[in-house]
Amino acid sequence: MANADTPFGLRPAAHLMGIPWNGALRECNIATTYGTSIFLQDAVLIQGSSDATGRYPTIGAAAAGDGAFISGVAVSFAANPAALDSLYWVASTVATRNAHVVMDPYVIFAIQADSVAVVANTSVGLNANLILTHAGVAITGISGMELNSSTVAANASYQLLILGAVPDPANDIATVNSKWHVMINLHTLRSTGDGDGSLGV
Repeated sequence: MANADTPFGLRPAAHLMGIPWNGALRECNIATTYGTSIFLQDAVLIQGSSDATGRYPTIGAAAAGDGAFISGVAVSFAANPAALDSLYWVASTVATRNAHVVMDPYVIFAIQADSVAVVANTSVGLNANLILTHAGVAITGISGMELNSSTVAANASYQLLILGAVPDPANDIATVNSKWHVMINLHTLRSTGDGDGSLGV
């Protein structure tokens, strides 16, 4: 049965240590007039600065592709008083806004593979990159990020580590758009120091 093509970015699912993910988030800042939209469950990257108080590190959207590091995943945003119905960071918004980010490098995420190729069961343990074929959805605020099925390989500079298929009877790994559990491989808080993450096997 074909899988629905419904990308949703990186959805927190579990914790590698075998404990339930407790929902812990880090509050971060998005700079005034930052020019790229950030959607719910988008991968983000610390920008090396902070808000005016110094309390909240500034983030931007993480790039998709080989060697692009990730600091976490934005899962909610502080309310925008000027647009209370806005569920995501709208590019070049005049007012600054805070985001709540899953920054724990050992959180496991669910993600949809793209429509290009089947991700086989033999892909478990391998690496892959993100891809932005789909834009985020303004109405729901949900990310369009997916696992790039064309990049599944053992490559320590790839962004994700594939841990297994999402255990859902409707998840058919014999077709495209299957859903997978992954960890962020190129995490800024879990770097090996040589510019790579963990090599898939």
